[in-house]
Amino acid sequence: MTDESSVLLTTSRRPSRRTRTFCKNLSYVFPKVISTNRGKLSLEGVAEKALNLNIEKIAFVSRWKGDPGKIQFYRIDRTGLSRFSPSICIKNVKLRRAFKKDSPQKRINSLSIVAPQGHSSDIKRLANALSAFFDTPLLPFGRSYDEDFDAILNLSSVDSMLTLLAFKLIPELIEVGPQIRISRLIWNLN
Repeated sequence: MTDESSVLLTTSRRPSRRTRTFCKNLSYVFPKVISTNRGKLSLEGVAEKALNLNIEKIAFVSRWKGDPGKIQFYRIDRTGLSRFSPSICIKNVKLRRAFKKDSPQKRINSLSIVAPQGHSSDIKRLANALSAFFDTPLLPFGRSYDEDFDAILNLSSVDSMLTLLAFKLIPELIEVGPQIRISRLIWNLN
């Protein structure tokens, strides 16, 4: 599994149980992602662990009041860790177990990202950033994707302040979770 993995997903130092579950959920829906417990490792220690696994990208999920609060993305290069835009501030999440009775809970092996047309430039920009970071194809809205992928990540705007990320199985378009409501995107990381 580590030979084909492209992202190491981990938590802040003292994660809540819900934050650890959220990371495991993300590792089931994003192909090529390994979720690992951070323990007492420093940021540099996590980077070293990733390099030992031949992985050059890290996603950190930190907690806020016991729930997943922020996702930060990093690339590892010869100079060390560099931030990858954006940082995602999470309003709330709905874990996979909340969808269990309505949908099968299988690991997703192929995923594409879909951002409907007509949405804000932030949603399109987020779709492009997620596509680049997770090495996942970005497909135009309305394209027939049922034969090529196990699932899609659908990005949409809930209201003027929130963005919703929903994972849906193909071809039924059954949501499997996790569902992520984003309160804010931080593009300028200086």
